[in-house]
Amino acid sequence: MTRRGLRSLLLAALPLLAGCATGGAAPAACPAGAGAATIAEAYFGRSVHGRPGGVTEAEWVAFLEEVVTPAFPDGLTALDGYGQWRNPRGEILREASKVLLVVLPGQDIATARARLLPVEQAWKARFRQQSVLTVYRPGCASF
Repeated sequence: MTRRGLRSLLLAALPLLAGCATGGAAPAACPAGAGAATIAEAYFGRSVHGRPGGVTEAEWVAFLEEVVTPAFPDGLTALDGYGQWRNPRGEILREASKVLLVVLPGQDIATARARLLPVEQAWKARFRQQSVLTVYRPGCASF
């Protein structure tokens, strides 16, 4: 490859390399009409050890009203889910779940984590859960 061809190839690859260096962060500028936001997804398993039936719909609604809504009064989305995971003994366990989606305009991931952590802790305490899977990612949002 010529020097000129190599230079062109390197220049073309720079945007790709920059994306890797930021760890998948939101673009430097969001599209017109959208602003930077953090998107948080929390997965709440509904199985309760030693209790047939797990967390009921009425219990979920009460948790949503008493814990989640006060933490995120500006809005949220809750979805029904079904998941599976492998326990330390290697067994595949399956359970119904609730998926909470929260879009937090203008907030960074650390702030989103600080706001969601008390909700996770309340779920684990109330329903004797070992964990809540939570995913945070930067993005752009418009309303």
